Amino acid sequence: MLVLASVIGTRLSFASVWQIPTVDLGLSIIALVLVLASFWIARKRRSWRLWIIAFAAATQLLPMVLRYPVTLFPLLGALVPVGITVWALVALSKKGRPGPQAGDS
Repeated sequence: MLVLASVIGTRLSFASVWQIPTVDLGLSIIALVLVLASFWIARKRRSWRLWIIAFAAATQLLPMVLRYPVTLFPLLGALVPVGITVWALVALSKKGRPGPQAGDS
């Protein structure tokens, strides 16, 4: 959460140097406020926090990809290690559960 907030904050701090479209600026401000407030808003519901993260990430990535479609290729390439990490975490989370054993026949 702090990394996402710092990325959005850095982008907003450069708004005085480089012009950011008004829609992007507004969505980035909303996303930053939601990310910072998510510790309070979503303190009991993890799904709300995940939705806030998804919204904040989308406000940063979608305008970039829509304006410069070639940036989609590095983002798709970044999905490979993310997918491997998620697969490994799911596999590790199931490792200690009791279930059917291979030698139970």
